[in-house]
Amino acid sequence: MKVTRLWWVRHGPTHEKAFTGWRDVPADLSDTAKIARLHSHLPPDAALISSDLQRATATADALGAGRTRLPHAPALRELNFGVWDGLHFSKVAEMHPELSRAYWETPGDVKPPNGESWNELHARLSPKVSDLHANDHGDIIVVAHMGVIMSQIERALGVSPYKAMSHQIEPLSVTRIDIGPDGWTIGAINHQP
Repeated sequence: MKVTRLWWVRHGPTHEKAFTGWRDVPADLSDTAKIARLHSHLPPDAALISSDLQRATATADALGAGRTRLPHAPALRELNFGVWDGLHFSKVAEMHPELSRAYWETPGDVKPPNGESWNELHARLSPKVSDLHANDHGDIIVVAHMGVIMSQIERALGVSPYKAMSHQIEPLSVTRIDIGPDGWTIGAINHQP
């Protein structure tokens, strides 16, 4: 049975100070030296896929030279924060104090109004990750979002969503997860090339 190495890259920084889920905001890709280091760190013959949000597609474009590009995937989008998207965290806590606290402290089925729960993210994302593992590429660079990457850390480590959310995932960092005959293993979390 083959091994698939998923090189999860968080998109470039957005400098947003608010919930940023499905809002389509741009990434700041002005740190060309960091992008060059990241490009060099990633396997040159890897396939490359990204979320369809512009902060991910633009980051993938910056890393794509010489790599096989797969179609953008809406399934790789960040959590849908519903009515919270675009609001500062303090405003959300003021509007929905109990719900916002439960969202972070007991992730699972809790979700923002008109938004998506942690478990719904998994239901949307898991089939896409299975498809990536089933293809013919051994190495795949996946440019995605913090919540998406944390959800895959949860799967790989077999920890609770709360524990997975404790990991720091910086913009332009790499989290490598291998899927093989012995299951899922973590190669790196939040690596900064």
